[in-house]
Amino acid sequence: MDTEEFRVRGKEMVDYICTYMTTIRSRRVTPSVEPGYLRAALPSSAPEYPESWDDVMCDVENKIMPGLTHWQHPRFHAYFPSGNGYPSILGDMLSAGIACIGFSWAAAPANTELEIIMLDWMGKAIGLPPAFLALEEGSKGGGVIEGSASECVLVCMLAARANGIKRLKHQFPTVDEGLLLSKLIAYCSKEAHSCVEKAAMICFVKMRILEPDEQGALRGETLKQAMEEDEEAGLVPFFVGTTLGTTSSCSFDVLTEIGPVVRKFPSVWLHVDAAYAGSAFLCPEHKYHLAGVEYADSFNTNPNKLMLTNFDCSLLWVTNRYLLTSALVVDPLYLQHCYDHTAIDYRHWGVPLSRRFRSLKLWFMLRSYGITGLQKYVRRHCELAKYFEQLVKKDERFQVCNQVKLGLVCFRLVGGPDETGEQVDELNKKLLTNINASGKIHMVPASVRDRFVIRFCVVYQHATREDIEIAWDIITEFATELLEGPDKERDLNEERARRHRAALAHKRSFFVRMVSDPKIYNPAINKTPPPVPTTPGSPPAAAVAAPVTPDTPSDAGGALPTTPKQSSWISWPLAFFFQSVDNDNNDLPLRFRHLDTMVRLKSPGQPGRRGSSPSPSPERRAPSPSAH
Repeated sequence: MDTEEFRVRGKEMVDYICTYMTTIRSRRVTPSVEPGYLRAALPSSAPEYPESWDDVMCDVENKIMPGLTHWQHPRFHAYFPSGNGYPSILGDMLSAGIACIGFSWAAAPANTELEIIMLDWMGKAIGLPPAFLALEEGSKGGGVIEGSASECVLVCMLAARANGIKRLKHQFPTVDEGLLLSKLIAYCSKEAHSCVEKAAMICFVKMRILEPDEQGALRGETLKQAMEEDEEAGLVPFFVGTTLGTTSSCSFDVLTEIGPVVRKFPSVWLHVDAAYAGSAFLCPEHKYHLAGVEYADSFNTNPNKLMLTNFDCSLLWVTNRYLLTSALVVDPLYLQHCYDHTAIDYRHWGVPLSRRFRSLKLWFMLRSYGITGLQKYVRRHCELAKYFEQLVKKDERFQVCNQVKLGLVCFRLVGGPDETGEQVDELNKKLLTNINASGKIHMVPASVRDRFVIRFCVVYQHATREDIEIAWDIITEFATELLEGPDKERDLNEERARRHRAALAHKRSFFVRMVSDPKIYNPAINKTPPPVPTTPGSPPAAAVAAPVTPDTPSDAGGALPTTPKQSSWISWPLAFFFQSVDNDNNDLPLRFRHLDTMVRLKSPGQPGRRGSSPSPSPERRAPSPSAH
């Protein structure tokens, strides 16, 4: 494709996008396809010779579009909004055309400097303290655009981990970093996004997941009790992840309580994830949710959710950029330049080296809409959510299950007076399954106070009250059919039996995620040390869980009187299973998530000898449908 053809095809593509957006109502919101549909529709290998662009676009319409879930559809009410404002699309188009790779100031000066300015603009607009802004006099903070909130959480946990190990290494200089790492523990609420748990898995640190209150909010006293227990058990708190606007129910952790608790513990990093709710803080009436943010070390939000900016655009601010960059600096000669000591190089602010010119689309959006235009958009979404809440409350068959503060409403069928909670859960699962299978609207479930609820989020950019009423009419139509249909009891019984079989298969097939379920959490796992080899010269077992404090006595070499180096620093759920293996008659097969491997743990020593080290022996197994 040469320049002249690109002129033509580029205009055609803009026309295609505009037609798609204006006729999207005529499409089914979710696709009616099965996994593998596209493999059968496309050749098994790449074309040997060039094909015409007309053929390519024909395949887009006939093969790609039928397999899409249309996130911009007025009947799409799942997850959270996916921003798609036209100025943002143009910004990404220009970014792709310029095609600079802005990993350093020298590689793309305008890329770097516009990003710094945009993060300061946004930080001021949503009400962050001056400590988060790069261009404030005396500030050590600053902001960066990451690919997603998951990436923001990960880099902050990496920085917190590096800072925690550095502090412990200063106290105990002769102790191996691996042993110090085994002492670190992070915290978050059960309502926190799954990316926090994933970050802990990548960082290979322990994580304690805490119960929120009745409104889904993490409270300061809950965190304080957990941190004190773990510190007494010899662990070192280093990271606390909080959320403003949780995914399940849009609940808000209480920063005014959590902040003072975190400050009582040395060098604990407090992160605030406001991926969805952060853009709402553009409105003065929503800024009260930010109370306590002055205690935070980092804060992130996604304009690609509630601010019309298309993915990817996740904003992260820190109050001390040097703690962040010192954990991520890798500085080969070929990336150095003469301004690297005076200018910000964003290659030190995240995992990837290469970076797109993402600040362009944010700049375009802020200039095209202005703060007042974006406030109007946020307020309309919040008003429509309150309208949907009113419709739910008017129907005595339903109940609202969350505090509706922004654009998300959680609701469910109440069920009959003789039905148990589990039966009502099954009833709501059936309702959601029927609705989604119809393709008329699309919603997803959540667990609120351990009950199955249906999430209804205002997503469509140009949503109106009529769209909300249409969605509610569809929901009530399916509810009536389910509650009054002749096959209700038979269908429910079949669904219960199927889920019971699936649950048994799940439990038998692989190692369940103990770390992510507070109901299974056992504090003894933290307090009980891994097996200690019984050999001459081994320290007594009582020393294993000694607390790590500045007052802990040490020998002349600065040794840390804690878990010996022979012990595992595997996350504690697995270590707990290792401890339970007493002899050859008490072996334990484990299936690991993400791996098609079975491990059978046996004690090679004498029967009943707790001090023996487990010997994992991998057994390759054939793939099974339950493997993930």
